[in-house]
Amino acid sequence: MSFSCRAFVLAACIASPLVAGAQSIADRYRATANRIMDAAVADSFAWNRIAELTERFGHRFSGSQSLEQAIDWIIVEMTKDGLDGVRGEKAMVPRWVRGAESAELVLPRRQSLPMLGLGGSIATPPAGIRAEVMVVTSFDDLKAKGAQAKGKIVLFNVPFTNYGQTVAYRREGAVEAARAGAVASLIRSVTPYSQRTPHTGSMRYDSTVRKIPHAAITPEDADMIVRFSARGERVVVKLTMSARTMPDAPSRNVMGELRGTERPDEVIVMGGHIDSWDVGRGAMDDAGGVVAAWEAIRILKKLGLRPRRTIRVVGWTNEENGGRGGQAYRDAHRDEAKNHVLAIESDGGVFRPLGFGFTGPDSAMAIIKQVGSLLDYIRAGEIQKGGGGADIAPMMALGVPGMGLNVDDTKYFWYHHTDADTVDKLDPREVALCAAAMAVMAYVVADMPERLPTAVK
Repeated sequence: MSFSCRAFVLAACIASPLVAGAQSIADRYRATANRIMDAAVADSFAWNRIAELTERFGHRFSGSQSLEQAIDWIIVEMTKDGLDGVRGEKAMVPRWVRGAESAELVLPRRQSLPMLGLGGSIATPPAGIRAEVMVVTSFDDLKAKGAQAKGKIVLFNVPFTNYGQTVAYRREGAVEAARAGAVASLIRSVTPYSQRTPHTGSMRYDSTVRKIPHAAITPEDADMIVRFSARGERVVVKLTMSARTMPDAPSRNVMGELRGTERPDEVIVMGGHIDSWDVGRGAMDDAGGVVAAWEAIRILKKLGLRPRRTIRVVGWTNEENGGRGGQAYRDAHRDEAKNHVLAIESDGGVFRPLGFGFTGPDSAMAIIKQVGSLLDYIRAGEIQKGGGGADIAPMMALGVPGMGLNVDDTKYFWYHHTDADTVDKLDPREVALCAAAMAVMAYVVADMPERLPTAVK
């Protein structure tokens, strides 16, 4: 036998257990998985539930009455659905109040500028801040211009490349502008597409640098200011903000379960975050993620499918401006980490599902890929290495395998953290497909005789 033939046979032998495993899971669960997926897309129940949740309560910002009313409603509705263990688990959350705010172009002409203060920003003085605007294109550009920023409003006009890179200017802009001597800072909203809609989001301060107000304007207005400056015109803006930070407030992670029949103490946890920013209605970010997970176990219960292990759906609180919900869940369930088989998060919008990203042992990845093959039925079977989410990250840090639902997010950042995040941006069938993908993944992992390998010590 030649070397190439021996190599081929060896490779085939190594691969054969995975192939056999894939066939075994497919043979064991394909009919049930197809039944779940067919049931999920049979109606628009999940989309209608997102619409009711977001339109009945509006935004659900941490510390707001509307968030707590929404949680109360979910507890009632989960109980009506017949879920087990329906409850809220306490978490203390930060409370930032936006208040009245405005931005006005004063020179070279007067015009109101749509704007949103960034979460955590301080207020301006009551009379506002009126100052000349200096445009920069990066942190390096700001450093190069040095003392020119003193006494000015710095505008970071940084076009969207990807969220991870561009969001740095929202997060760090106030610190760097203050370090250069600016009296306030503005950013071009973090989005690849705009219809003159500003985007909010969290920012931070550094205790070693003076705090200055920080806000976002639209890409259209940022570009207009750039053109004014390029023509040699002096640009002056008046910024007025009354934002304030209040004492922490009580909130809750909301949850319900489908209890396992044989190993109820072993848990697959999945969900999204129930809070939203204080603009729009938080339909795709992230009522959709919560409802898709909720719908997944509602469908399983409706079909009479009760797996060996428990599936728990969670609406985590305070993901947007603190992450306290994920931390509180970890603290409440730390002693049960070894019994958390898998954590699944949906926080990228409930658009057309593509598959999942997975983080865990290689042996677990091989099993997840086998389960993923069942989702080829709805073209959502792609399993990528690396996945999770902000709310499940604290449990993943303890060694719990984690995964995030991957979707076609082409338009996600068009509406992200804006007044335009409303249910009409979601397609009922795509929402149903997301619920289907989460239901199949959770059910099979919860029902397999073998437990998914974990890194929890």
